[in-house]
This record gives sequence, structure tokens and C-alpha cells, in this order.
Amino acid sequence: MISSEDVREELARIAPERECDRRAELSGLFHGAGSLHLLAAGRWALHLDLGSGAAARRAFALLRDEAVRSEIRTYRRSAFERETRYQLHIAGDDDALAALVASGVLDRRHAPLERPPESVVARRCCRAAYLRGAFLAGGTLSIRRSAHLELRTASIAGAQVVRDLARRTGIALSTLERPTHALAYAKSWDAVESFLSVVGAADAVLALEERAVVASTRDRANRLANADHANLVRASVAAREQLEAIERLRAEGVLDDLPDALREAAALRRRHPSASLSELARRTDPPASRAAVHRRLRRLIALAEPG
Repeated sequence: MISSEDVREELARIAPERECDRRAELSGLFHGAGSLHLLAAGRWALHLDLGSGAAARRAFALLRDEAVRSEIRTYRRSAFERETRYQLHIAGDDDALAALVASGVLDRRHAPLERPPESVVARRCCRAAYLRGAFLAGGTLSIRRSAHLELRTASIAGAQVVRDLARRTGIALSTLERPTHALAYAKSWDAVESFLSVVGAADAVLALEERAVVASTRDRANRLANADHANLVRASVAAREQLEAIERLRAEGVLDDLPDALREAAALRRRHPSASLSELARRTDPPASRAAVHRRLRRLIALAEPG
């Protein structure tokens, strides 16, 4: 069963060669999980708060490629919580601020931007990189009974950015605001597979397609088994009805006076009570068609009916 962490691990192995893609992915990471803190004496500090070690390693590598120094720290939200979270601490020096301005996280006055400028996400590859960063920052995937993809953001505006960028790449996402966060999400298999394909999670897409093939094969096998069972039940009921009619005709002493074909059909059914019509047809002399045997047995039932 593919998990959210499997997808993050796969995405974290992608190393974009283009500078624009690296910056767009950083933008998606910071818009999804970043915060900017004003310290004393006009100094800044930047944090990335992530729930995945793979995402933390990817963010660290992206920052390193932009010549930005960072430090990874781990913590738990409460003493009783088992889940480890990862926080990247970035000193707000000139290099870091310049990199975040170039990535569309901050404006030139170093104020946080609610959405990346068009220059950061103008290309299709850059939009895909931004969405990849958004999943690393706060994405979850569930495929237990139905497909469900979520990309969490701090505000509804952030979720709308993710939705709009996804739509520009041909993926239909919806948005939802909750008391503590907002999210862009998809619930259809097509939308989930399209999203994973766009962001580069090829292994995850193959796993979903394999799961769909297995599910389709299992459903088809179940349908065939159900159909076979229903056919067996109908054949059993029909055979019992035929045997009861034959016994009534024999008890009334009229069975021996029937035409040869009807008497043969009655004898075959009595000797082979569970045989199918095709099997009975092969035993007639001369061999008859399945339809002919069926008509003869139906005739016996009609003759045995009262009146």
C-alpha cells in the first residue's frame, strides 16, 4: 500500500537541474510550511516546519544549492507524541533573504508574499516544481477505499494558489478552509494520478495503476463468480421443478403414454438430476440441441400442471 511518506521519499530524490525549478520548489516549500520571524535589532530568522525527514533533507539540499546555510532540528509537539517533526532554521542574512526574494517567498522589502509572482511559476516545469514543494511541505495521500489527496496550507489564499497552479497544468483541485488550516484536495483517481505524474512521482503512479488493474481484475472475477453462482441456483431450481413434474406424471400413470422424445427427456433427467441441459442434450439418441431438451422438459412441466 503506497503511503504519503513513500511519495515524499520519491519526490525528495528528484534533483532539478534548472535554477528556476529549484526556486519554484523552494517557493512551494516555504509557502506551505515556512514562517518568518522578526528578531531584535531588525534581524530576521526563517523556519521551515516539516513532518517528514525526506522533505527536510530535500529542503536542506535546495537551500544549499542556493548557497543558503541552514540547520535541521527535530522536536515533538508534546511529551506524549511519538511523531518527530523537523525544523530547518535559516539565519536571515543577506544571502538567505536574496534567495527567498528570488524564489517569490518575500518581496524586495522582505515582507512575506501570499502567493508567488508570475515570474516564479510562469513555465510549466516551474509550476510542477512548486506543486512538488507544496506536497513535500504539507501533502498527504490516502488510497484505502478511495483516492484522497490533500495539500495543506496555513490560509485559504495559499490553498487557492495551489489550486490555481494545478488547474493551469490540467489538474482539477478543490479548496476547503478549516479552523486551523486550509487545503487543496482531490478525490478522483484521475486527478490524483495526474497530480502525482506532474510532480514526478512516477513510482507512485505505477503503483496506483497496478492497484487499479488488480482491483478491476478482482471485480471482474467476483462478477463472474456471482453470475456462475446465480446460474447454478437457477439450474438447480429448474431441475427440481422438472423432477417434481416427472414424478407427478409417473404417479398419474401417464408418463409411459407420452411421445418417445418426452419419455427420453424424463428418463435422462431422473438418471442425471444435476446435469445441465447441454449435458442432457449430448446423452439423447440421436443427440439433440440444448434448446430442444429445454422445450421437452418445459412440456413435461406443462403436462403435469393441474387442469
